[in-house]
Amino acid sequence: MYAKLKFAIAMALFGSIGLFSLQTGLPAIELVFIRCLCASILLGAIWGFRSVKTKNQAKIFIPRREYVLALLCGVFLVINWVLFFRSIELMPITVAISIYHLAPVIVLLLGSFLFKEKLTGTGIVFFFICFLGTLLVGGIHQQSSFAEFLSTGVLWAFAAALFYALTSITGKGIQILSPLPTTVIQTSLGVLLLLPLVDFSNFMHLTTGNWLNILVTGFVHTGFVFYLFFSSLRELKAQTIAILVFIDPIVAILLDVIVLDYYPDVYQLLGILLVFVGISYSPKKEKRLETVNG
Repeated sequence: MYAKLKFAIAMALFGSIGLFSLQTGLPAIELVFIRCLCASILLGAIWGFRSVKTKNQAKIFIPRREYVLALLCGVFLVINWVLFFRSIELMPITVAISIYHLAPVIVLLLGSFLFKEKLTGTGIVFFFICFLGTLLVGGIHQQSSFAEFLSTGVLWAFAAALFYALTSITGKGIQILSPLPTTVIQTSLGVLLLLPLVDFSNFMHLTTGNWLNILVTGFVHTGFVFYLFFSSLRELKAQTIAILVFIDPIVAILLDVIVLDYYPDVYQLLGILLVFVGISYSPKKEKRLETVNG
């Protein structure tokens, strides 16, 4: 029960990150840089504290391949975050989050090609349900042309979902290295990758409110939530995870409607419903994504 509560809190906090990110006053790259920096500090401290407590235990040999996969996974994760926050800059959170959660469906499709996993007729049907839902929630009916539709930020959100899926598939190969050091490696890599791209002038004119939201986004939404997420994930059954992950988009959409006064039209509501129906598909009760999605 305690693990369920921690996972549910993590998902609820993940769902609120879009709202807080808009209040930071930072562009996508600078925001992701801060997230990576704060998470590296907090999770690195937790990792170090745990290492001191368990220093007398026998050390487990970690193959070099695991570290390589962790680094590759980190690259995908950082790109995923930058694309996601960029999509929020261009479109409502409700639209971006609905498209972003196509990742599990993309995992199924990529798995069928990369790992020769059988994609059933039912899986294909659910994919097209998601695809139709994406077009509707993205507002294709509101645009005069398909090119105009693509310019709304849909491509950024879909690309974020793609890299989320790549993060998940790559993460499957990490079997021995525990989640905490894996995440510290990934976020530290993010700091190094983004540092040359950061425009520090974007930090010069921020208000106290902006900085408060930045610190919450970095230490709470990233560092603390990661800790809750990973400390509870392996104690839960796949079916429980499959249900609780829906807390994330539900919270995001509710906050978008209640706080930011966004009201999707009837076609977008239908699209959201179709996307949720599509991503609920889980063949053979497979285990859900085991990477963070916030």
